[in-house]
Amino acid sequence: MIQTFKQFRSFNRTVQLLVINQFTINLGFYMLIPYLAAHLSDGLGLATWIVGLVLGVRNFTQQGMFLIGGTLADRLGYKPLIIAGCLLRTGGFALLGVVDSVPALLLASAATGFAGALFNPAVRAYLSQESGERRVEAFALFNIFYQSGILLGPLVGMALTGIAFQATCFTAAAVFAALTVLQVRALPQRKAAREATAERSVLADWRTVLANRSFVLFSIAMIGTYVLSFQVYLALPLEAQRLAGDGLAGTATVASLFAVSGLLAIAGQMRITAWCKQRWEPGVCLVVGLLVMGTAFIPPLLTAALPAATGSTSVTEVVLRAVPLVLSAALIGLAQVIVFPFEMDTIVTLSENKIVATHYGLYNTVCGVGIMIGNLATGSVLDLARSAGMPALPWVAMFGIGLLCAAGLASLQRARRLTSPGAQPVSAAS
Repeated sequence: MIQTFKQFRSFNRTVQLLVINQFTINLGFYMLIPYLAAHLSDGLGLATWIVGLVLGVRNFTQQGMFLIGGTLADRLGYKPLIIAGCLLRTGGFALLGVVDSVPALLLASAATGFAGALFNPAVRAYLSQESGERRVEAFALFNIFYQSGILLGPLVGMALTGIAFQATCFTAAAVFAALTVLQVRALPQRKAAREATAERSVLADWRTVLANRSFVLFSIAMIGTYVLSFQVYLALPLEAQRLAGDGLAGTATVASLFAVSGLLAIAGQMRITAWCKQRWEPGVCLVVGLLVMGTAFIPPLLTAALPAATGSTSVTEVVLRAVPLVLSAALIGLAQVIVFPFEMDTIVTLSENKIVATHYGLYNTVCGVGIMIGNLATGSVLDLARSAGMPALPWVAMFGIGLLCAAGLASLQRARRLTSPGAQPVSAAS
């Protein structure tokens, strides 16, 4: 923590404000979103498919609109988009606390999602511009604050939801309202470092990004990272509940999965990033991170064939069943710690510091679509594999995805495509 504080103090005031903003954004978001499904189904009595629709609209409007948000940030400046996103999420969260009709819930959900599409690319592009040559260190610090918000948010939300879900909504809205005022008063205005925007159309910007072959290949290769890392929220919790049961033991096991990856980032991010940067090029760090990510799905193979927990399952047996899953979550967390700073830095490098927010926007959209498809496939495969008597198959497949993505990144690294967007693969003749 001392090293983190020293790193925080070593950056200028704008970088400090941006990472604090991200902590607050995640605090407000995660104090509400984990409890939204229960409110919709149990509190409002909505059908399961409607709950899925409301949650899906939020995800779609965020992931699907990242490119729009990034483009607007490059054209209007980073500060207005950050303010607009925070203000929109203030209204969306407040609305969730007072409406009960499906159209109003869909509107509120869409507002909260589009808010993320507005400020996420802007924050990352702004941070990359302000930190200059220290981008990797700045994004490592950013990830510490990011993960801290994820850890603390659900705890605050649990306490508030125990009072009333409306209390959670209004508190989250108040957090974003305060954040909006802070941006207006304290955040300097910054324009994207690029050619005169007025002389280029939006379509021209998008064509420029899509024509950046190295960036597009990098984005595709990184999809697997997001699919695999998201299993902390999908496959691992489902397996934890199967092996530990639906009661207190299952809840505690699921909570430990979230805690271990977040605590690892908070405690070790700066040291791990410095260690990797000292030894390897950014591209090699990414490959190593993907190999660790794939390896994370080997421990669940140890318990995949075990039967589901019953009322007679002892505490000791539950702990032994949980250990491989916690180890898996820890390895996923370690992989994210290794990958994230160099991933964000590589996007800026491949963009050549031009229309950076647009590059971030397209990157997030591509990975978001990958997460959606990956989640649908994972949910289906988990059920089918167990019913077919092959419970280890999903974990082997995830391990294979990690290796495949690592191989793709290694190929781009060998061709020097991760350091220069215009690089061409080295031919055998040369």
